[in-house]
Amino acid sequence: MEEAVSCVGGYTMMHDVSARDWQFRTGQWVSGKTFDTFGPCGPYLVTPDEVPDPHNLDIRLTLNGRIMQNSNTRNLIFNVPTLISYLSHMFTLAPGDIISTGTPPGVGFARKPQVFLKNGDVVEITVEGLGVMRHTCVAEVS
Repeated sequence: MEEAVSCVGGYTMMHDVSARDWQFRTGQWVSGKTFDTFGPCGPYLVTPDEVPDPHNLDIRLTLNGRIMQNSNTRNLIFNVPTLISYLSHMFTLAPGDIISTGTPPGVGFARKPQVFLKNGDVVEITVEGLGVMRHTCVAEVS
């Protein structure tokens, strides 16, 4: 596991955007996650020496100023070394590869009532020590 951590080049954030209408057409997650502009990353890459404990960072997503997801990386199901070790048994990891660790509870389609992104919506993702990613939704997938 120590060897896995030594391979980490840095930490950033990724917005795991999903077009649920496409995803639910077939039941395959990939069809709803592969559109152009989905999966934005950044805006910063923070080196491991600047992140004392990647498993204790507050993480929050707001939609138009409303908190939708609010958690901490200590709640990850699998920690970073475990993910690297597991994934490296399935495929070769190379410099520059990004591993997305998952998303906190509160995704829009699981809410009652459901919440879906629309044109003009402003999404902000904040991860303690990593900064803020802010973007405006500019297109709907249909």
